[in-house]
Amino acid sequence: MKDFKSYTENQPNDNGNNQNPNSGNGNAATYNNTVELAKVLTKAMAGKNEGQILHTIISEAERGKREGTLTNADLDNFYNALAPFVDGFKRRKLKEVIVRLKSI
Repeated sequence: MKDFKSYTENQPNDNGNNQNPNSGNGNAATYNNTVELAKVLTKAMAGKNEGQILHTIISEAERGKREGTLTNADLDNFYNALAPFVDGFKRRKLKEVIVRLKSI
């Protein structure tokens, strides 16, 4: 892997399609939204501790669930994306948060 772009261009998604945003398969909008979200989150979380970040994530997720803009599938995707990067205790805590958010 030379850079992030080359990594994403070579990774198949769940239905076997290429995730390259320029491939014309409809994933460009999703890719761009994800990149923009990552930029916003990175800026918003700069200088905050773990507790503040967790509180912000939970608050935003609760708001999204109540407004109908965040689905249980989105929560599952978030968990699946983040779980490999945290240790066992944090993974269990993350799972508890996801279960709680799904019940909203």
